[in-house]
Amino acid sequence: MEYLNLFFDAFIGTLNWTWRSINFDVPWSRNYFWGLILISLFVFALELLFPWRKTQKVIRKDFWLDGFYMFFNFFVFSLFISGFYKCISKFSNEVLNIKANSLAILDLSNLSPVLQLLVFFVVLDFVQWFTHTLMHRFEFLWRFHKVHHSVKEMGFSAHLRYHWMENVLYKPLKVLALMLLGGFEPEQAYIIHFFAITIGHLNHANLKLDYGPFRYVFNNPIMHLYHHAYALPERFKKGVNFAISLSVWDYLFKTSYVPETDKNIMLGYEDDHKMPSSFWGQIRYGFRSKD
Repeated sequence: MEYLNLFFDAFIGTLNWTWRSINFDVPWSRNYFWGLILISLFVFALELLFPWRKTQKVIRKDFWLDGFYMFFNFFVFSLFISGFYKCISKFSNEVLNIKANSLAILDLSNLSPVLQLLVFFVVLDFVQWFTHTLMHRFEFLWRFHKVHHSVKEMGFSAHLRYHWMENVLYKPLKVLALMLLGGFEPEQAYIIHFFAITIGHLNHANLKLDYGPFRYVFNNPIMHLYHHAYALPERFKKGVNFAISLSVWDYLFKTSYVPETDKNIMLGYEDDHKMPSSFWGQIRYGFRSKD
């Protein structure tokens, strides 16, 4: 009963926060609802003004489906997963005696706020990059990740088109990253959140951007387009360009692949025609034992 109450309290707390966000009753720095909408409108406007693939329709294939994924994954699913995480945290602390600082290898508390934020961002981004590589290497994980790779025309909202199981799969390694930092999360972590959303939207947008020499540091639309390519060289059969925000990991670990700037490459994966076209069909797809 204690865990059920904890789950319910977390559910109600998240619901209340989301409702307050919608009604502008939270600080702008933590208003993730309207923040997502403003970032989406900004990147969509860039797509309209400077489209890379000029023959691609403004309302591209699966535009509305991807938009639904955005709000479902960020707000609807979070209502349920927040309670689950609270229960796991309590069980880990009280039963397994695993504390937030159990695996600490760095103490960020003595660093300046800017350095705290930078270290936090780099460590978290590397963990997400590594998790992303696992999504492509293991069939069980790939079955869920296929939803994201079933997009056939790139646009900003394709960024958040993913199976809700990815939230579950990414979270443990994110928690591990926080534990390595002593459970420390900078007060200004919301800056990283909004930055990651912005660069993720840009990476999937119909824009020709590579940031010049900074392309070796930051992920970009040209590089990420090849991550979604249908055909890849044999040596890269498990995928390329796994970067989330920082492309540097792909260059360091030899998983980068940007042969040219062909804007019209075919997207998807082998047998992607088997992916259902509806939201619920795609959600069920990952749990199938066979295609």
